[in-house]
Amino acid sequence: MVVSGSEQQGGSAAKATAAPQAEWVAKVPRPSPEFPRTYIAIDADLSGWPGIQPYLDELNRRFLPDRDALLKWIRDYAELGDAVHEEGSRLYIGMTCFTQDETRQKAYLDFIETVEPAMAPVIDVLNKKAIGHPDARSLPVEEYGQWLESLQISIELFTDSNIPLHTEISKLAQAYQKICGDMTVDWDGETKTLSMLTPFLQGNDRSLREKAWMKMAERRNRDKQRLDDLFDELLTLRNQVSRNLGLPDFTAYSFKANHRTDYSAQDCFAFHASVEKAVVPQFRRALDYRREKLGLATLRPWDLSCDPLGRPPLKPFKEASRLVEGVGKIFARMDPELAAFYKTMTDKGLMDLENRIGKAPGGYQCSLNEVRLPFIFMNAVGLNEDVFTLLHESGHAFHLFYTRGMPLGFNRSAPMEFSEVASMAMERLGARYLDEFYTDEERRRAIQTEDEEVFRLLPWVATVDAFQHWLYSHPGHTQSERKAMWLGLDARFGSNLDWSGLEEFRAHAWHRQLHIFEVPFYYIEYGIAQLGALQVWLKSLQNEKTALADYKQGLGLGGTRRLRDLFAGGGLKFDMREEAIRPLVDKVREEWEAAVGGKHV
Repeated sequence: MVVSGSEQQGGSAAKATAAPQAEWVAKVPRPSPEFPRTYIAIDADLSGWPGIQPYLDELNRRFLPDRDALLKWIRDYAELGDAVHEEGSRLYIGMTCFTQDETRQKAYLDFIETVEPAMAPVIDVLNKKAIGHPDARSLPVEEYGQWLESLQISIELFTDSNIPLHTEISKLAQAYQKICGDMTVDWDGETKTLSMLTPFLQGNDRSLREKAWMKMAERRNRDKQRLDDLFDELLTLRNQVSRNLGLPDFTAYSFKANHRTDYSAQDCFAFHASVEKAVVPQFRRALDYRREKLGLATLRPWDLSCDPLGRPPLKPFKEASRLVEGVGKIFARMDPELAAFYKTMTDKGLMDLENRIGKAPGGYQCSLNEVRLPFIFMNAVGLNEDVFTLLHESGHAFHLFYTRGMPLGFNRSAPMEFSEVASMAMERLGARYLDEFYTDEERRRAIQTEDEEVFRLLPWVATVDAFQHWLYSHPGHTQSERKAMWLGLDARFGSNLDWSGLEEFRAHAWHRQLHIFEVPFYYIEYGIAQLGALQVWLKSLQNEKTALADYKQGLGLGGTRRLRDLFAGGGLKFDMREEAIRPLVDKVREEWEAAVGGKHV
């Protein structure tokens, strides 16, 4: 998940932008005056094992004669967990913001190589101590039930033999980031990141679009063998992890590790089939509309982002400061509480938004668990999707704000399927106020693009998820077989594009999906969450205040409920079947047809 250029350029970029990061660090001191430490010393150094070990040892030794002693122990254990987690988060933020800063890279690598492996066996002992206490099962279910379930799963998934495997997997994930981070190209004598070429894909000059797409594809293709080989290493390690636990395969391990108690692999397969029936046809109809308006016999991969009517690309902002300002005005119009949360982030500098050489690609919201504040990272280059990315990551941030008052950190973290509802719903709710960036015509274009993203995303989620199920149910597959399976799935769920002469690029398109390398089986969550987000949007069309109130209520539950109960707590239905998906997509289709001026069958 890294973007970088030459060493020299990366060095200058790091120096030029080091001050802003130092500024937010100074504005967000640890420990937090709002949430002071009661167990860990104020001056504790948690960046290495020597500073963490004494606290873990004390928790292990501590005598817990009664319920009160257990509750105090849990609070101290949670405080340590928050503090150590934030240490890792700050190192990760530094590593991704400045990918060519060797000091930051080394600090993060040291943490995952030394701290995490050393903690793992001790954490297992502490988890067993908590579960085994005679008063554990009588603790209030709403506050401790999900936590105790997660401890049981962690215990069942722990074995000493997997500690070095998990460390090596983390190192390989960082290697993936580094490979992607080296992907820069020469563009008319200038070194540019691949993200910097994306604006050219939105232009009306087809030859320029093709040139930009080919530059990006050819650069990725140079590393296709390295990435294929790297994935082979990951596959071997992950399969060994599951074998060491006596599990049938890595799929079983992943479903258990991700606490997927409310749906199964069979439900995922049903989701794939439902998307194929209810969404893929509309996805392809939207592409046919695009092809017709562009006056082309066939669509090529570089024809997907330009305006089909030949209008100039949407350019909502030039500087990131204007992006921050405009999104802030959207939240001010939407809801004063959301606006106040957003202002807290901007006042404390908890955002790194601009794309630059020496910075990781993509976007994320990272939780600083001890100070209970969010950090937003993205790569804005002045595009329409940048506005939606900031809305999306702000939704994640609002989730944290609504759980900030929960004293126990383990209750603030919801399952990813619901966490993504928080972010995806905010994209659709915020779209109503895009006149902060656009004229009325431009706003309709932006909403049309967002609707088309729904048509694109759900089939892509099905493709990626089905691919991962195949990868781990066929552990002995070859790279050629893997390529063939990807192409088959792309034909099943993908677009009706003309790939002639580009087959090799198409066959390795999955290399761009970092989840496959870094967080296996984490992708179906986006599909499930999109269904929840569309429900929030439909409710907002009837009554925005009611929809927001239900949205906030769901977010405020944190991780204290199971997934289905979190959906219900937000006034939503958890349902992956075709009969649930089709009416949602039909409503999006109606909005899209209104935007493009009529039906397109």
